[in-house]
This record gives sequence, structure tokens and C-alpha cells, in this order.
Amino acid sequence: MASLSFDGETQDEIVQKVRRWLASVDGEEAGDLGVVDVVTQSAELTKDTLRVIAEAAPAGVGQTDLFKALTTMGYKATDATKDAALASLDAIEAATGGGVVKNVADMGTKAFYEMNSQVAKGILKSLIR
Repeated sequence: MASLSFDGETQDEIVQKVRRWLASVDGEEAGDLGVVDVVTQSAELTKDTLRVIAEAAPAGVGQTDLFKALTTMGYKATDATKDAALASLDAIEAATGGGVVKNVADMGTKAFYEMNSQVAKGILKSLIR
């Protein structure tokens, strides 16, 4: 009998994993993801990595309060970084009036950002050099 399960510490984590799985089943490519999806999935990948490391630790080490606290700190730092990255996009949009990046999605759904084409070209040129 086939089965499918998703593990997560919160409902949001499980929902993200289900969405990722559904996208892979539907054959969506990574290029179809918005900036918010990329930031969120990167954070989830980091937390998954922390979980794997914690589970791989020797029993004596993995069960110590110090190790558990460090793992929890890693989760919190990852979430804080994700939140700061998304807040930065909002701040850039607000500061520039949408001249650099612009939120182009309904506020009730996922947020997507569109970069000004001249700014994007400048960034690409600086990266190629």
C-alpha cells in the first residue's frame, strides 16, 4: 500500500511541504516561483537541514539541553532571516515608490515582486564583470 506523509513543527511548514510536493508532481519548474516562494523554501530547506543534523547527532550529544537549544536557535534565526528578507522587499518598494521593486500580487494571496528592468540590467552587468 502506498503512503505519503509530511513532517513539520507547524501547520505552515507542512503546508509549504505539501505545496512543494504538488508543484513537483505537476511538473512546475523552479523558474515559476515568486521571490517570496524562493525565500520561504530556502528557509524551509535550512530548517530541514538543521533537523537532519540534529537527528544524526550521537544520542548522548543530541539529547543535551545545549544541543537542543542550538537547534532551536537555528530555527529562530532562519525564520528571522526570512522575515527580514521579505520585510526588506516591502521597505524597498515603499522607499522607492515601486521604482526598484514592486509588489505585483493581490495582498490576500502570495506576494510577488517585479524589479525595474533598468535596475535588473545594472545588477546583471555588475555580476558578469
